[in-house]
Amino acid sequence: MSTKIFVILFATTALVLLTVVMFFPQSETQADEFTEQDLARWQEEFMSVVNKGRELWVSPDLGTNGVACAQCHPNAANTHPETYPKFQQQLGKVIALRDMINWCLINPLEGKKLALDDPRMVAIEAYVTYERRGVPLEPGKH
Repeated sequence: MSTKIFVILFATTALVLLTVVMFFPQSETQADEFTEQDLARWQEEFMSVVNKGRELWVSPDLGTNGVACAQCHPNAANTHPETYPKFQQQLGKVIALRDMINWCLINPLEGKKLALDDPRMVAIEAYVTYERRGVPLEPGKH
């Protein structure tokens, strides 16, 4: 390649890069940095899901027999989400919290299990874990 062509290509590339940097500046926020507005918005969204979970928790609508989760577990008491996954005698194996929620929906509430990605399942898990916030994780503990 001749020196003249090399210089032209180099200058063209430099000009393109300079144009990109000048007219398309990079965001000053990195992927792992968040603004106060981001944090507030995310917390608000999270709490809306927690509140939906509480509504479901106290409602008999998840089952067919008029029983609500809150009748056995007021304020998500004695659910211990911080101990999952763990061996659960009712199912005879190690399970996640969502599996125990579905077991309760099917058995005491005589309802249908929820898909793991069902927004109601996410809301119930969010509520239960929110009620136990600050408790150290202890997977497998009984």
